[in-house]
Amino acid sequence: MKKPILQLYLIAAITSFLGSCSQNETVETDSKAQSQQFEIINVTHHDGRPFSTGTSNSSLTGKYVDNPGGGVMMQAFYWDVPSGGTWWNTVSSKVTAWSNAGIGSIWLPPASKAQNGAFSMGYDPTDYFDFGDYNQNGSIETRFGSKAELVSLITNAHTENLKVYADIVINHNSGGQSEANPFTGTNTWTNFGGVASGKFTRNYNDFYKNSYGNNDEGAFGGFPDLCHANPHVQDWLWLRADGVGKYYKNTMKFDGWRFDYVKGFGAWVVNSWNANVGGFSVGELWDSNVNVLNDWANNANSSVFDFACYYKMNDAFDGNNLALLNDDMMWKRNPYKAVTFVTNHDTDEIWSKLLAYSYILTHEGYPTIFYRDYEEWLDKSKLNNLIWIHNNKATGTTSILYSDNDEYVARRNGYNGNPGLVVYINNSDVWQERWVQTNWASTQIKDFTGNSSWYPTTQADKWVKIQCPPKGYSIWSVNQ
Repeated sequence: MKKPILQLYLIAAITSFLGSCSQNETVETDSKAQSQQFEIINVTHHDGRPFSTGTSNSSLTGKYVDNPGGGVMMQAFYWDVPSGGTWWNTVSSKVTAWSNAGIGSIWLPPASKAQNGAFSMGYDPTDYFDFGDYNQNGSIETRFGSKAELVSLITNAHTENLKVYADIVINHNSGGQSEANPFTGTNTWTNFGGVASGKFTRNYNDFYKNSYGNNDEGAFGGFPDLCHANPHVQDWLWLRADGVGKYYKNTMKFDGWRFDYVKGFGAWVVNSWNANVGGFSVGELWDSNVNVLNDWANNANSSVFDFACYYKMNDAFDGNNLALLNDDMMWKRNPYKAVTFVTNHDTDEIWSKLLAYSYILTHEGYPTIFYRDYEEWLDKSKLNNLIWIHNNKATGTTSILYSDNDEYVARRNGYNGNPGLVVYINNSDVWQERWVQTNWASTQIKDFTGNSSWYPTTQADKWVKIQCPPKGYSIWSVNQ
């Protein structure tokens, strides 16, 4: 999904084990001197992320290396980043610090020349092979900079062991010339025969409606709707060696893809792209229905943004009902195909952001940090702490230990020798304490956030009392 741009149109849009059934059991614990019942919910898919003994801030290299908890993605832009061709250099200046903090990948905005030239955020693509090196659509550089600056950014990111994901817009195009269209009986803006790169030229038969049909899953915003059923379009997008996908991957050195507005075309398109091009992929399927998300991810053979989790977090943290975190989400169905997030360039509804980040960075899925949250709006040291905890402690299956309106406690059960953690989130205005069952018998634990000064020792039966600050969180693991 994209926000408004400066032309006539609105642009808006809205690795694997399938999750198995939950297991419920009732146990008793003493909390606040009262005996209460609560439910343990085990999400029983396996955490098989590559295990490594490396740390997120390696003492040997200072660069990110994969860790037991997996990676963290940075969305390395926001809507209307400064124009003037400086953004690629801005991001490039930050990749070392991000890598040192434990970020494992960056997601860049659409990199090729779009209809609005130097003013475009890239979601109105004209020429997929103009990265800021042709005088086209009123500018040579894109809003973000030149091709040389983009190549330098990608090179620098790879030097810091960061993967780089390209935002790919293949539902629609913009900026074509007018031509007579026999399928509509009118003139349409579908003549892309004059793109400056000379690559992937298009005409009316490459867009719906055409000789292949009247439409696909969804046109968008009045833009010409690209027809993926046309072999010419398939060839240039993902089949030929010098086509978009393989050029981006093999020449530009992108490592993966964020597919924009995947509601607009069949899941088979992303599946075919992935099969022919390779690399990580995640789709923007703006839908809170976890069944829709899961079906698309399986059919596309791709990760998907966990909008189900996003909306549940918004209702839970801002609506004071943490019990909603018991509900189904994509990361519970299939953690290897779930990309979790708190904010992105299109939507920023959650107010209790640090609580939300403490949730996604301790739970399964592939968590994303939003640029402005990290660099401008939130406490970077707290986010860095959560990133470290995610990379080093957030392993294994998930058991929800307790939840009510104000409190939520969950346990990561550990994996391959890593002890896992217990996360306690408190949305009330006072300190809270609770007895919970850990994975550790007769073991001293501590709060790795530093929010609690307690160093309790678990009982022989693995129970222990922990605490959590008001409107805050604590994250407990073995004191080592």
